[in-house]
Amino acid sequence: MEAHTPAALRFLHQPDLGLLLLRVALGISGVFHGGQKLFSAFGGKGMEGFTKFLGSMNVPMPGVSAYMAALAEFGGGILIAIGLFTRLASIPFAFTMLVAWGMAHQFSFIKTETVNGSELPFHLMVMALALVFTGPGKYSVQALFFGKRDAAPHRV
Repeated sequence: MEAHTPAALRFLHQPDLGLLLLRVALGISGVFHGGQKLFSAFGGKGMEGFTKFLGSMNVPMPGVSAYMAALAEFGGGILIAIGLFTRLASIPFAFTMLVAWGMAHQFSFIKTETVNGSELPFHLMVMALALVFTGPGKYSVQALFFGKRDAAPHRV
């Protein structure tokens, strides 16, 4: 917290609460999108549809890739949301979003006639990467079981 911040605003310095909000938002998105793929939930087309979609984009081993991506989103989303093995779960989640942003959206934010530009996979990727560097924070299952040393952001 900066020294010149008025005392009345110091209550806003809540990095662990910020990490909780970040984790829960990312986790919900992962469970939603992974659930669409794995279970045809929330209007999704299931693994068969997702595998066909990846095959249409010439993704190598579309069946294996589909399961890896869906599990990174769904399973990773659960782990991230509750704050357990957050850093580890965030790595495949971020990689999946990087591939999605590149393959399905050609690293674009702008929608054109041939590209469906989308910031969503980019933002989800950056959120996951942020958690790789910060950890889950003290409001997490990891902090509950393993202590703050493994869960809280380290101060230098």
